[in-house]
Amino acid sequence: MRVQLRLTPENLPDYLWNRGLAGRGEAVRVEEAGDGNINWVRRIRLGAGERTLIVKQARPALERFPEYEVTTERVVFEARYYETVRPFDRTGVCPRVLDFDEAERVLVLEDLGDAPRLDHVLDRDGDPARAAEAGVALGAFLGAVHAGTGGRADLAARFANDDMRRLHGDHIFDLPFRANAFALSPVLRARAETIWRDEHVVAHARDAYERYLVPAGVLVHADVQGGNVLLQAQGPRLLDAEIAHVGSGAFDIGILLAHLVVSAAARGDTGCSRPVIERTWRAYVEHRAGARAPAFEEAIRYAGIELLRRTLGAARVAAVASDAAGLAASDLGLRWLATPPARAAEAV
Repeated sequence: MRVQLRLTPENLPDYLWNRGLAGRGEAVRVEEAGDGNINWVRRIRLGAGERTLIVKQARPALERFPEYEVTTERVVFEARYYETVRPFDRTGVCPRVLDFDEAERVLVLEDLGDAPRLDHVLDRDGDPARAAEAGVALGAFLGAVHAGTGGRADLAARFANDDMRRLHGDHIFDLPFRANAFALSPVLRARAETIWRDEHVVAHARDAYERYLVPAGVLVHADVQGGNVLLQAQGPRLLDAEIAHVGSGAFDIGILLAHLVVSAAARGDTGCSRPVIERTWRAYVEHRAGARAPAFEEAIRYAGIELLRRTLGAARVAAVASDAAGLAASDLGLRWLATPPARAAEAV
């Protein structure tokens, strides 16, 4: 079994020269880039620093959570996602791929600079107009991708990303809905324990998980969350497609809806979220190009589950740091999970 070349700041210059990404003898500076939760990610400055690119390598152990070992093929699926959605990405939502070394599991992408993350912007100013603007662009992108990839028999095999799909699914649908040791305050742990004991809520989450695991439908990014969206002047950019697979379009748009409103929900200001949800959903449906969209009820139920896992699960978001915020966000999540509205206008 061949040993993967493990990139380091010391061997990166030679690697980039050999791949034709840097000139022989050209200065190469290596910097930290992003959170690097899953992959090893670095920003590269070439020459005098005017040319930059992003290098990410998938390694057997996740960077931030080394207790989890997942196939390095996840970066193959990410590269395939960008390749597959390119014909439908009319506004440049996804980054350009500059190089892909499948053997060493190295993906080189254009550098999007220091554009702010969507979740940071919404946490800071709570501007519903910013949320709606991002939601419309991302909803339109997802609608076009889902319409363009639905019914393609070849995609399920090309995106058999079962390890990442299951790992991600466990943290969304399973672990938050049963006894666990997540670091919660006494107030939020009490809320979590109430949910664990609610057979109807747990059953809804379990049924949603079963639907999520069905390898049929459309090509989904599967992690359209605020931390994976950068806001550039020309519009939002969507990153990190390591969990891409074939599944339900309702899951993709549902995760997006949850992250567009979580900051407002945590503040108890759900009223401002109605136009965000309506405009995002409308853009999604309109860009399905005549293909039948999933039921809003199904999408918003996924959104409710995502709100609960981001409040009571392992990957809690900054917006729910306080007990009051966590309770408010989980209230909305529970309502969407247990009694999902049939129309976007009824969501909040």
